[in-house]
Amino acid sequence: MKKILVLLLVVTVLAIGLAGCMSNNEATGTTENYSNNQEASGSDKKEVTISVVGSTSVTPAIELIAKAYEIKNPNIRVDIQGIGSTAGVNAANDGTADIGMASRNLKESEGGYGLTEYTLAFDGIAVVIHPSNPIKELDKETVTKIFTGEITNWSEVGGEDATIIVISREEGSGTRGAFDDIMDLEAKNDAGDKYSLIVDDAIIADGNGAVKANVASKELGIGYISLSYIDASVQPLKVDGIDSTVENIVNGSYKVSRPFLLLTKGVVSTDVQAFLDFALGAEGQEMVKSKWVPAK
Repeated sequence: MKKILVLLLVVTVLAIGLAGCMSNNEATGTTENYSNNQEASGSDKKEVTISVVGSTSVTPAIELIAKAYEIKNPNIRVDIQGIGSTAGVNAANDGTADIGMASRNLKESEGGYGLTEYTLAFDGIAVVIHPSNPIKELDKETVTKIFTGEITNWSEVGGEDATIIVISREEGSGTRGAFDDIMDLEAKNDAGDKYSLIVDDAIIADGNGAVKANVASKELGIGYISLSYIDASVQPLKVDGIDSTVENIVNGSYKVSRPFLLLTKGVVSTDVQAFLDFALGAEGQEMVKSKWVPAK
């Protein structure tokens, strides 16, 4: 009888142990499956960074679009660096950026890079002075003479008897390149190379913000900035009697304008293409309308 009881006890213990092992294995298997499923789901939403480099003029527009795009696509981060148009062209060409930004047309020397150009918008370049300056408008010829140093005193254009302080962008700036071209501020040497005619003693400022800050702090200053940078700290001048407004760029009456370009090279990733499609599509172009002229 005792042997039977002992045998029953052993069988019971073994049964309980076996059930426990099965339960643990099932639990472990469920956890592993859940973990694998979670990992697979997470990989679908892996963070992707899209690098955009170039023009400080294009930067505010692309930042506006990127912010909206990141909200719609939480796994996408758009890294934007505004360091100048030439830097943007080079970054797109050598692959250090997914997208380059330029606020001017490509130069002849850049034509062989094989870049794909997308026009994001059109922008005006405003000629700006200090708000205390009584001058309200200048014609194109007079602006050119001021920036070449042929006119050096505000009294020559109806202002006070004081020396004009010319403020310009750095070499390689898309805004400067476009301004030089529009205002006939370029010439060619004997070798056929272009050079700027902007007066040698001009203050050179890196970026639209730096030009604006210089004009805002100098009552005798004159400079030029992208339309989107205008605020109460500077006074935009009429050029040839026309205000620098989006409306006047659209109707073609304000001539001091240029394109905003996005640049890529070769086949781009699906993520980069999706961002370009958004920027150039209905939603992106609707945002562009706030301060610039949409491309479409």
